[in-house]
Amino acid sequence: MSVETGFWGIAALLILLILRVPVALSLMTVSFGGIAALLGLKPALGILSNTPYSFAANWTLSAVPMFLLMGFVAYHAQLTGGLFDAAKALLRRVPGALAIASIFACSGFAAVCGSSLATAASMGRIAIPEMVRAGYAPSLASGTIAAGGTIGALIPPSILMIVYGVFAETSITRVFLGGISVGILTAIGYALVVLAFAWARPDLVPRRPIESETLSARAALARVWPVLVLVVIVFGGLFSGFFTATEAGAIGAGGAIVISALMGRLSPRVLRDALLETLTTTTSLLIIGIGAAMFTRFLGLTGLSGFLARQVGAADISYAELMLIIVLVYLALGMVMEPFGAMLVTLPVFLPILQAEGISLVWFGVLVVKLLEIGMITPPVGLNVFVIRNVASRHVTTVQVFKGVAPFFAADLLVTFLIIVAPGLVLWLA
Repeated sequence: MSVETGFWGIAALLILLILRVPVALSLMTVSFGGIAALLGLKPALGILSNTPYSFAANWTLSAVPMFLLMGFVAYHAQLTGGLFDAAKALLRRVPGALAIASIFACSGFAAVCGSSLATAASMGRIAIPEMVRAGYAPSLASGTIAAGGTIGALIPPSILMIVYGVFAETSITRVFLGGISVGILTAIGYALVVLAFAWARPDLVPRRPIESETLSARAALARVWPVLVLVVIVFGGLFSGFFTATEAGAIGAGGAIVISALMGRLSPRVLRDALLETLTTTTSLLIIGIGAAMFTRFLGLTGLSGFLARQVGAADISYAELMLIIVLVYLALGMVMEPFGAMLVTLPVFLPILQAEGISLVWFGVLVVKLLEIGMITPPVGLNVFVIRNVASRHVTTVQVFKGVAPFFAADLLVTFLIIVAPGLVLWLA
């Protein structure tokens, strides 16, 4: 074993990522070169040929395309179209009702989607024009949706959480349950931000209620039945132990297709687009995952993971100091990398340290997803920001969207602090 080789491998990986080499290619290149240096070319070729099958054949990973298909069918068939109307009907008299309604509509959309980008894109098309017409500042209207979209990866089904559960070898169902608490806490934090602006800056967030005659609460609530049916069947079965994660995903995908057909919204184009997006997204995730699996094998051969765990224990680093390091690392990576790459690059290093310290991997999975989603609204990458800029280009510029997400970023930091100082907020359901 050569710890020095492990450090050189991490340095090479960082250089490749800085040079904008794709994450999967960077991971595979460093891993192959490092294993060849340690064991020789023939063993490296053997690992390169065996890892794709051994990783992709993991049965649990089959939940990923199933939940993706459920979300894409629901998105393209517009099964979630009534969520915003229902939220408006329920919150019509609350100051900043449209913005708060959009946040909770994002939470509802997340329950059948699992993707931050799809949540932000879908809600952005519906809510931002209406908020701007109602007198909301364009920056705050767009910032609300960009931040609200991050809830898409916190409330299950979360593709990030599924992949994390596979790598950490921990219960995906328990990570899902922990994500519900943090997703709801995040939504409440965002709603409080809107209420604060409605109270202090009515020029940015109007206080007046939504005109009641334009809304029928009963009719609006009736429109959300597709989402309610999917949530009850899929997550009722999953959290009761009746379904595995894969079975829940398959039933959810089948349910979304059946409901779309019953509502007359399952056209050949909808099915084609949903299948194509499911295939392309799943493929990209698997390629990155294969690279991360090779990188984990490489670090294991070098002994670096065990060395770092021993060093942390010997240095007597406190819980607060360790958490500060982890938070800063993920916030920094979130500024320049997409979430899956950032997570899979770091897990081989952090997981052994956390296991040595006796920290719950279920809790850590929820924390990681929260930190990665903060990266979705931080410059310069901020993928949700650019999605909102594209769907609302008539109303805002990129700078305005980044300005609008700033107060929600502060709320995210507060939620992260609460997760760290009170792990029970995550684990009480899990």
